Amino acid sequence: MKRLSAVFIIILTALVNTANAQVTKAPAYPLITHNPYFSIWSFSDKINESTTKHWTGADQSILGLIKVDNQVYRFMGKEASSNENDKIILANQLAINMSATQTTYQFECGGVALNLCFTSPLIITDINILSRPVTYISMKTKSKDGKKHLVQLLVGASSAIASDKGKEQMVVNGYTTPNLNVLKVGTVEQPILKKSGDNLRIDWGYAYMASNKYHSKQTISSLKEASEDFLMNTAGINTTKIISSSFSKAEGVDLSINTIFNTDTALDTETDHVLLVAYDEIKAIEYFKEKLDPWWKLDPTMNMDKMLQLANTQYANVIAKSDRFNKQIYNDAIAAGGDNYAKLCVTAYRQAVSAHNLVKSKQNGELLFLSKENFSNGSINTVDVTYPSAPLFLNYNPSLMKGMLNGIFYLSEKSGLYKQPYAAHDLGTYPLANGQTYPEGMPVEESGNMIILAGAIVKSEGNANYAAAHWATLTQWVQFLEKEGLDPVNQLCTDDFAGHLARNANLAIKAIVGIRSYAMMAEMLGKKEIATKYTQLAIEMAAKWQDLANAGDHYALTYNDKNTWSQKYNMVWDKLFDFNLFPQKVYDAEVAYYLTKQNEFGLPLDSRKTYTKSDWITWTATLASTQGDFDKLINPVYKFATNTPTRVPLSDWHETLNGKQIGFQARSVVGGYFIKVLHDKWKVSRH
Repeated sequence: MKRLSAVFIIILTALVNTANAQVTKAPAYPLITHNPYFSIWSFSDKINESTTKHWTGADQSILGLIKVDNQVYRFMGKEASSNENDKIILANQLAINMSATQTTYQFECGGVALNLCFTSPLIITDINILSRPVTYISMKTKSKDGKKHLVQLLVGASSAIASDKGKEQMVVNGYTTPNLNVLKVGTVEQPILKKSGDNLRIDWGYAYMASNKYHSKQTISSLKEASEDFLMNTAGINTTKIISSSFSKAEGVDLSINTIFNTDTALDTETDHVLLVAYDEIKAIEYFKEKLDPWWKLDPTMNMDKMLQLANTQYANVIAKSDRFNKQIYNDAIAAGGDNYAKLCVTAYRQAVSAHNLVKSKQNGELLFLSKENFSNGSINTVDVTYPSAPLFLNYNPSLMKGMLNGIFYLSEKSGLYKQPYAAHDLGTYPLANGQTYPEGMPVEESGNMIILAGAIVKSEGNANYAAAHWATLTQWVQFLEKEGLDPVNQLCTDDFAGHLARNANLAIKAIVGIRSYAMMAEMLGKKEIATKYTQLAIEMAAKWQDLANAGDHYALTYNDKNTWSQKYNMVWDKLFDFNLFPQKVYDAEVAYYLTKQNEFGLPLDSRKTYTKSDWITWTATLASTQGDFDKLINPVYKFATNTPTRVPLSDWHETLNGKQIGFQARSVVGGYFIKVLHDKWKVSRH
C-alpha cells in the first residue's frame, strides 16, 4: 500500500503541475503577438507600471481603466494627464500567469476582482486559426465582497500601433456591423511595402478594435482626453464623441481608439467583456516582386469585417482550443526536461511563432513561413535563424518547417538570381524577399543547415517526398560539403557576431551530420549506392574529426588551437537522428568539460568570450546522458530568463556573468528551446 500511495502522490503532483502550467516571470510579456509588425508587449512585471510597447521598444500604448463605484483604477499602461494622477489609483495586480498562447493578469479594484487575459491564438497545429491577426482581450469582473458595484471599463489604443514613428498623420473610421462596433485606424499615406529594415514598425494597413455592439460604446480622442473624460464623466461615457451607427471619421497625429463597457456587477456573477484587436496588412510580403496577401485573405471573399465576425462568433471555441494547446505545450516540455525547462519553452513559444509571417507564393503556390531577423540585421528568411528555431515547428507542424525552406530552394532552383554552389543566407530584408541582401555567404553553415532540416522534415513526415522534390539542389550542396566541410576555410558561421573563423570544429560537425542526413534521404528514396557512399563518407569524416579536434579532456574550438573549447551544439542532430557518428565518449567528455566552464547565467558559447546563446545551450544540454547534467546546464538559462536586468522580449544573446542582454531580442531562434521535446518524440518513434 505504501508503494501505491507513492505512485498516487506522484500522479496527483503531476496533475497539479498540469493545472498550473504557467510562467509567472519573464523578461517581457507578450500581449498581442501575430507577426513582426503586429507585436505588442509589456516590458514590466506589472502591466500598469509601464507603457505597452512594440517588441522593438517603441511605444504602442494600450491604456486600461476601470471605474468601480466612481473610483477610477488604472490596470493597464501608464498614460494619464498630470491633473488626474491623484484621482486615478493603480489597480492592485495580484498575479500574472503566462501560457503558450495567453497572458493573464489578476487585479483587485476596490470591491471588484478583475481578470485580464490576452489571447493570441497562435496554435501552430491549426494554420487557419494561426493566420488570423486577431487577439482577444478578455476582461472578467466579479464582486469580491458580496455587494453590487457599478463597473465601467475603458480600453484605449494609440494610433501609434499602425505607424512607424508615432508621428504620422493618421485617419480613424468608426462604424458598426450587424453585431460589432468597429474602429479602424491607419496612416493617411499608406506606403504599402515601401520600406524594409530592422528597427521599423508598419506604417501601412489598418489596426482594428471591435466589441459587442450591444454591450459597448466607442470613442475617438487622444489617450489623455480618453482618460480625462472617463475620470470626470460619472456616466463613464462622453456622448459627444460616441461612435454610433452613423459613420464617423477623425484625422490627426495623436489619436486613440477607445471602447467603453458598462456593467452592474452583481454578487457572484462574473461578466466577460471581450475586445478584439486586429490588423489588416493589406499586402504582407513582397516575394520576388510579387506583393502577397496575408494567408487569412487567400479566400478572395474574406475581408476584415468577415474575419472579425468569424473571430467573435468562434470566441469560446478558440479559447477552448488555446487552453488545450497550452496544456499540450507545457506537458510535452515538462515530460522531456522538467519544470524549469518547460517554463523556458512556454516563455519562448509566442515569440518564436510571431517572428514570422505566413503567406502563399504566387509563383508555385507553396506555403511560405518567413522569419524576420529581429534586432540582428532585419533579414527575411535567414537560413541560420531558421535552423535554431526549427525544433518547435518540427515538433508540431512540419508544413511550417517546409514553409521556412521553400523560398531558399526557390531562390536556388527557379529564380535565376543565385548561382553559388552552396545555400543562400537569406531572401532579402524584411518584408522584401527578392533575393539575398546579406553581404557575404556562410557556405558550410547554410548548406549544412538546409540539408539537415530537409532530413528532419523527411523524418518527421515519414517519407522522402520533400527530398525528392529538391534532390538536384541537395546533391549540389552535399557535394560542396564533401569538398569543404571537414576542415572549413576562414568563413562566418551562424555565430557571425563572433567573427570569421577557420578550422571551426563545430561547423565541421554540421557538415558531417549534413552529409549523413543526405545519405538517410537517399536510402529512403531507394538510392542505395548513393546512400552507402555518403554514409561511409560521414563515418570516415567523423573519425578524422575526433583526431583533429581532440584536446585531451575535451574537443577544441579550432583544430589548430587545443587551448580552446566551444559548445558542440551541432552534434545534437547526430543524437536525434540516431546516426551514431560520434561515440558516447565524445558526448560525455564534452558535457563533463562544459560543467567546469559554467557561469551564473549559463555556459559561454566558447573560450573567446563570456557571452552565450541560450538556444545553443538547450541543444548542448540535450547532449547530456543524464537528467542531472541536463538540469545543470538548463537551470542557469532559466535563471537568466527570470532574473535578467534587461527588460525586453527574450534575448538569445546574453552575458553569462551578469545576465544582461548583449544584443538581439524577440527573435524566432528561441523555438530551438524545444530541441529536447523533439529528441524525446523521435526517441519514442525509434522504439
